[in-house]
Amino acid sequence: MNAEFAGLRALVTGGSSGIGQATALLLASRGCRVTILDRDVSTAAPDLERVAADVSDPAETASAVTAAAEAMGGLDILVNNAGIGAVGTVADNDDDEWRRVFDVNVFGIARVTRAALPWLRLSFSGAIVNTCSIAALNGLPDRALYSASKGAVLSLTLAMAADHVAEGIRVNCVCPGTVATPWVDRLVAASDDPESTRRALDARQAIGRLVAPEEVAHAIAYLASPLAGSTTGTILDVDGGVTRLRVPARVAG
Repeated sequence: MNAEFAGLRALVTGGSSGIGQATALLLASRGCRVTILDRDVSTAAPDLERVAADVSDPAETASAVTAAAEAMGGLDILVNNAGIGAVGTVADNDDDEWRRVFDVNVFGIARVTRAALPWLRLSFSGAIVNTCSIAALNGLPDRALYSASKGAVLSLTLAMAADHVAEGIRVNCVCPGTVATPWVDRLVAASDDPESTRRALDARQAIGRLVAPEEVAHAIAYLASPLAGSTTGTILDVDGGVTRLRVPARVAG
């Protein structure tokens, strides 16, 4: 298993915490050389290479991707995981907030991928994995802006898969459910009743608990693996059953 990614090089955006950090650590444990790209790399795991960049800044992003690829001697895997959340109905966020979220969640993927493509085209195991969300597949209350951005990520993934399959670059995405990440922790803490909010989030999953970042990381690793050479244009749910199961709500335990 440790040789699965031996000799391959990966760039993981948003790799300082949550799903991104779990993915970077898992890939590294399986023999991959990994660099994380994040706006703040101070909290990154100490053994990981890192470059600091804000994916909403075109010049900064292009420079960071090039620096990472040059330092690793190439690039085989890109994990587009950087993203931000948004709460509210379609009327609750102004135009500036809509631009800010799309700038990171959608344009950010385009910017990073654009800079990475020349390197990925040189790889014999080129793979891109985008982090999408069940919000792209389900009507969730108070998530209009976030859902719209992730719907764009899903469509972008399929279009990219079609565009680059002839170049030997596979493109897939994962759609996590509610994941136990720092962003969700902050969302819960800011609610009127954090304990009840946490219980409700747990109960919403058919499995009775939030999805673990490590579980999403394993899905990303599968999609990125050279062993998945026939998997492209795939949308992989890691959602605790939310999207397709209709079971009575229950609490963990």
